[in-house]
Amino acid sequence: MGPMRERAAGGGASVITLLLAANGLAFLVQLMLPGPMLRYFALWPLGVAPEALPLPAGMPVGEFHLWQLLSYAFLHGSFFHLAINMFVLWMFGSPLERDWGSQRFALYYVLCVLGAAAAQLLVVSTGAYAPTVGASGGVYALLLAFGMRYPNQYILLLIPPIPMKAKYFVIVIGVVELWSGIAGTRQGVAHFAHLAGMLVGLALMLTWRRRR
Repeated sequence: MGPMRERAAGGGASVITLLLAANGLAFLVQLMLPGPMLRYFALWPLGVAPEALPLPAGMPVGEFHLWQLLSYAFLHGSFFHLAINMFVLWMFGSPLERDWGSQRFALYYVLCVLGAAAAQLLVVSTGAYAPTVGASGGVYALLLAFGMRYPNQYILLLIPPIPMKAKYFVIVIGVVELWSGIAGTRQGVAHFAHLAGMLVGLALMLTWRRRR
């Protein structure tokens, strides 16, 4: 797919493998040093004095730093949070990396993570203040890319356990995230960050298609 096509098998570990290892390692460090990891590497609200944050008792107080736009995506709130994101990253990211090559895949993932972070900063600046962690913005973007790249590939849902074409699955999760964000259901979940990751991914996919 253009000059950036570079097969992951050609030179060392794939981007998927590196991301899985980095996220796993970061979670282990987070378990050992939860305070410093959240304080310095979670995504904290922009331009807000730390003492103004109404945080739960025991949560470390941090402030925004530029590197958090990327580092937050390597931290997770629980083992289940990590496991779900990494499973989706592996399942839906692997065929994309094989198809696009490692360079384009890495560019797509990083830009979508950054876009999700930017949207989250905007949302928390007008609402409740809390640090953000998780790779979900990038993961949702991979789901969108998979649905666009392989629209008629069937996906077997767990709940409910029915097969669904990828293109319909992407529409369903997008609508669910939009409704959840507007209605305020599932408090503590960065719905608009997920949607922003998908929108950045959509913009990239359409741009690359035009260039082809």
